[in-house]
Amino acid sequence: MRVCRFGFDEMVLTGFYADDYVIPIDQAAEAYSRENGVEMLLPSTEDPMDLLPPDGISYESARELFAWVDRLTGPEREELMVPIGDVRLLVPIAQPSKILLLAGNYAKHVAERGGVAAERQETFPYVFMKPPSTTLTRPGDPIILPRVSPDHIDWECELGVVIGRRCRHVAEDDALQYIAGYTIINDISDRSYKPNPGRKPRERDKFFDWMHGKWHDTFCPMGPCILSADAVPDPQALPIQLAVNGEVKQDASTAEMVFPVAAVVSFISQMMTLQPGDVIATGTPSGVGSATGTYLRPGDLVVATIEPIGSLVNPVEAEDDDEY
Repeated sequence: MRVCRFGFDEMVLTGFYADDYVIPIDQAAEAYSRENGVEMLLPSTEDPMDLLPPDGISYESARELFAWVDRLTGPEREELMVPIGDVRLLVPIAQPSKILLLAGNYAKHVAERGGVAAERQETFPYVFMKPPSTTLTRPGDPIILPRVSPDHIDWECELGVVIGRRCRHVAEDDALQYIAGYTIINDISDRSYKPNPGRKPRERDKFFDWMHGKWHDTFCPMGPCILSADAVPDPQALPIQLAVNGEVKQDASTAEMVFPVAAVVSFISQMMTLQPGDVIATGTPSGVGSATGTYLRPGDLVVATIEPIGSLVNPVEAEDDDEY
């Protein structure tokens, strides 16, 4: 079951997502009730988290409704379909309290950046954060090349984990039970941001330059939907790919992670409480632009794909001098 948020006729709705269309959940519930003579009651459909496992208030009803819709064919299905071009896809979680991201979680990516990935038993996941209100970017909206540092902006396709249940001190063996679903995140990165170029060097400058390069506006596209966790038997068996202007740059599998999804959730839960709607981006595979000195330019089109979640598509634009 793939669930999305979208704008339609000045309303914000939830729907079952398909690559070319959405099916509004409220309309599907009305059709189900008419067809079966039994009222389909969904206490809440406004927030995708209400429709997802493990604790969504409308999860069981949404799953039943999706199974019914999935069996429809011909005109019965077509009357519920809204073409994707007629809606405005939104980020699937409107206001996550936290966006947590991993650095260096694919050994080949570490190698292409000139490093050596340590064995899992010898290290721990590197975790950083992005501010949700200014970095989150909806599908179809542009990645903005910041005026202050526009020339070394890179892509990073990542599997996003959406937390579905309050999570603290969780064992790795139990961690997948706390996940609502999976989405796609493009962890856009400025590889050479250097605030105050004439500064006096300090010991931690390099680290903070790296961190500051993660925080520019629009640097966290997310979407196009959330694939419910019950549809993903193994999150370490998903193909992950990113293309720029149709040219494949990243092509890998989540099987290549140093720390698998369950280990990441367990690790983070030891140091902070994870809440429903929190999002964790689990790192990127090899194929980033900095490995070859190739970076995003105005007019580029970036397509990040993880099957069976879908594709997250974003154009690239320069920052407008009059925007701020």
